Formats: sequence, structure tokens, C-alpha cells
Amino acid sequence: MSQVIELLRFEVSAADRDAWLEVERRVWTGFLKTVPGFQRKEAWIDDDEPDAVTVVIWWESREQWYAVTAEQCAAVDREMGEWLRPCTMRSWRVVCAD
Repeated sequence: MSQVIELLRFEVSAADRDAWLEVERRVWTGFLKTVPGFQRKEAWIDDDEPDAVTVVIWWESREQWYAVTAEQCAAVDREMGEWLRPCTMRSWRVVCAD
């Protein structure tokens, strides 16, 4: 097992960003805190792309991350309501860390 980092990129207008972040923290972070293997989550704003938010999630292992079901994700997405935004996703395995 090795640590995994999930990176999600959302298009969120700068005007909506604070409200979106508040809902996203309450809904998604609230759910993730109940999931075994979830370590932490951060939201990053690129100064060169103000209408994008990158969410970075650390998992203890790929197996624990993948144990989250599509049904669970769909239920949490429904809770986002009008604030649900599509995203692109990438992931990395941490193979060396200090």
C-alpha cells in the first residue's frame, strides 16, 4: 500500500467561489471525514486562473479511496444541489517522501 493523492479541478467563477467552497467543505469534506483512509483535503486557487479551484485529497491507500462507492459519491453530489460542478480528476501514488 502507498499513499495516494487525488486531484480534482473544478470550474467555479470567482464570484461564486466563496459560497461554493463553503458548501463543498460542509458537504464533501464532512462526508470524507467519515471515510476510513481519508487523511486531509485542501483547496487551491491558481492566481493565473481565478475561475478554477483545485481540490487535493490525501488517502492512506488506493484501496481505501476506491472503497468509496459510486452510490456514495452520487448521494454526496446530490447534497451539493445547485453548487454541484463537473470536474476533471487525476491521481498520484506517493513513492518517496521525507
